[in-house]
Amino acid sequence: MISINSLTVAYGGFTLLDDINFHISETDKVGLVGKNGAGKSTILKLICGLQHPTSGKIAYPTGLKIGYLPQIMEHHRGRSVLDETMTAFAELFDMEEEIERITEQLSTRTDYESQEYQDLIIRLNEVNDALSYNREDAPEVLAERTLRGLGFKKEELSRPTETFSQGWNMRIELAKILLSKPDVLLLDEPTNHLDIESIEWLEGYLRDYRGSLVLISHDRKFLDNVTNRTVEIMLGHIHDYKVPYSKYLELRKERLAQQQAAFMNQQRMIEKTEEFIEKFRYKPTKSNQVQSRVKQLEKLERIEVDMEDKSALAVKFPPAPRSGDIVYKATDMTLGYGSKVVFSGANIEVKRGEKVALVGRNGEGKTTLMRAIMKELYPMQGESWVGYNVNIGYYAQNQEDVLNKEDTVFETLDRIAVGDIRTKLRDILAAFLFKGEDIDKKVAVLSGGERARLAMAKLILTPYNLLALDEPTNHMDIRSKDILKQALKAYDGTLIIVSHDRDFLDGLVDKLYEFRDGKVREHLGGVMEFLERRKLESLNELERSAAENTVVNEVKEEKKAQAVQEYQERKYVSKEERKVRNRVSFLEKQIGELEEKMKAIETVLANPGKDDDVMELTRDYLELKRDLDAKTEEWAEVSEKLEAFE
Repeated sequence: MISINSLTVAYGGFTLLDDINFHISETDKVGLVGKNGAGKSTILKLICGLQHPTSGKIAYPTGLKIGYLPQIMEHHRGRSVLDETMTAFAELFDMEEEIERITEQLSTRTDYESQEYQDLIIRLNEVNDALSYNREDAPEVLAERTLRGLGFKKEELSRPTETFSQGWNMRIELAKILLSKPDVLLLDEPTNHLDIESIEWLEGYLRDYRGSLVLISHDRKFLDNVTNRTVEIMLGHIHDYKVPYSKYLELRKERLAQQQAAFMNQQRMIEKTEEFIEKFRYKPTKSNQVQSRVKQLEKLERIEVDMEDKSALAVKFPPAPRSGDIVYKATDMTLGYGSKVVFSGANIEVKRGEKVALVGRNGEGKTTLMRAIMKELYPMQGESWVGYNVNIGYYAQNQEDVLNKEDTVFETLDRIAVGDIRTKLRDILAAFLFKGEDIDKKVAVLSGGERARLAMAKLILTPYNLLALDEPTNHMDIRSKDILKQALKAYDGTLIIVSHDRDFLDGLVDKLYEFRDGKVREHLGGVMEFLERRKLESLNELERSAAENTVVNEVKEEKKAQAVQEYQERKYVSKEERKVRNRVSFLEKQIGELEEKMKAIETVLANPGKDDDVMELTRDYLELKRDLDAKTEEWAEVSEKLEAFE
């Protein structure tokens, strides 16, 4: 369908894409992957003609319809959400108007035998056929269904587009592209402004989508669930794998290992051949063999090892100073802006060492709670307080507003660094991939990924004991996200994080607060358990709706029956009992981790080396022991409650 032939893109002396070739067929769903700045977005712009290559060409079939969603776009104003979305059907409405015009002409003409009359009938049939082929349900129904799937509430569809944030306007543009039914979809990080439920809806839509898809995303699960092919861009070259992302990682590792082994074998063979040539070069009796070996080397096709871009973040958060046991608490809290209430009656408690995620639909209050934690916003009702000796490191979602655009990268850190850390600023920036001339760049010219890295670098300068991170992974490539995730798992302080990235949250957090319909609900356990519970609750709601004669078309009977059965088996467990069980599991996990840390210190103290600080290790050990005693005592109390249920 689309053929990319010998494509090169160069800027001055720098070659971004070097003689790349690949083909996109009608059934391909391609995940375009690579580091930030590798050229992924450039390829999408080249395909849709917004940018031109230095050399090479892109071939398309005639009449190919392309739908392109860029990372940053201009949003239309002056219409309601639904009216703006309905512009996606402009072509259908034009067809309807043409049918009306032709029908009116046919009704007034009497030259039935003329060629013009016959041409009108032929054209009428053509337009009717095209309209029948492209139309399924009524446009209003399709538009509303798509907007609801992307997270809009029914009452929001009549609101003007300018009253919504950039992220919500991006959803409107995405809805328009999906509804226009292009032959090829080009999506550049479509999940950046979507909540988990909308991401899952979009996954389902793209899985069933019949056209070609080229997708840029840093969401590993999204790529795995949607794509069937992975094209990697690395150092200007591409490597094509006919598999989804996770399988690509395995095959890539195997390919590089095989390539390295073949290269080493060939190098050994070359070395031995050259030794033979050098040894017998001047012996007449061996001249034929020497000449044969020389020709053999000349004809040899040399194996080249693909250069791998191994530059990556080196994130390690400093040890967290000890805080009080309760890090943050809210009681019957209502938050909002002016007279508008965002959520009410919230009871939230975050203890020292917990890693907590805030999840839910955009606009339900996750960032609002972050502002309350930072004391930028105060409750309309109830209480909100931060615990004793809590020092907060805050990563705001809107880096555009937080970072000074006129500062350079170096000045951004230099303004807040104090003490000995000032001598290490260049090393810290290098760890976040700002090297050489990069540190003198103005913040205004940095990409989204670079700003995210710079904001994260600021958090390394001070030993915080609470990290409050609002969408820290937006614009980060997959490798950077993996490294950040491991750093946060190793961080010994408390973490409160807003994220819609299921893969990033999986294994990182052990408690979630869900923001939905103006309320905040606590869920103990990981993100995958939470998603499973939400699916069951949704199915139960659908069951009730069906009883009220609401038709449920999207739930397959077999899956529904299985999920409802599981729900029936579990629904008799009370909410309080589930909460107690989850708390027991959480405490057992924490106790196990503390015991492992204490064993490691005991091993060092039993045979300390000359560089080991015995006093510091002893202090750490005693602090861990205090934590262990407190959690063991709580575990005993909670276990008694659990026995009472049984």
